[in-house]
Amino acid sequence: MTTDTDIELSGPFKAVDGTGRSHDVKAIRIFDEGYGIIDVYVDFASQLDAGLYKDSVLVGQIIERLRALGYRGPDFAHSDPGLQDRKLIVLEAPEEFAPFAKSRGWKNLAEEFDEE
Repeated sequence: MTTDTDIELSGPFKAVDGTGRSHDVKAIRIFDEGYGIIDVYVDFASQLDAGLYKDSVLVGQIIERLRALGYRGPDFAHSDPGLQDRKLIVLEAPEEFAPFAKSRGWKNLAEEFDEE
């Protein structure tokens, strides 16, 4: 599910998990603004098995998709387990993700406080 406050970083693609099963990713998106730490939302077409957000092969393929789109930096970690859902994986991007996010229209609200 996307809203007008989302920035879509990637459209649909297929990703494989550690067991070799293929998953249809609908989109990778972020909110259009935030305070430093960026959560990356990965929407899937169908329900995922519980705990799949921890699958390093699947998460690695999501990060590789972002790298193919221009992201340069370290791998991500999964975000708070409470944010995960049956059709959604939420990843917490490292600080190095911010320049890529800015190039896509993301606004760092914390920078407004740095200027004062």
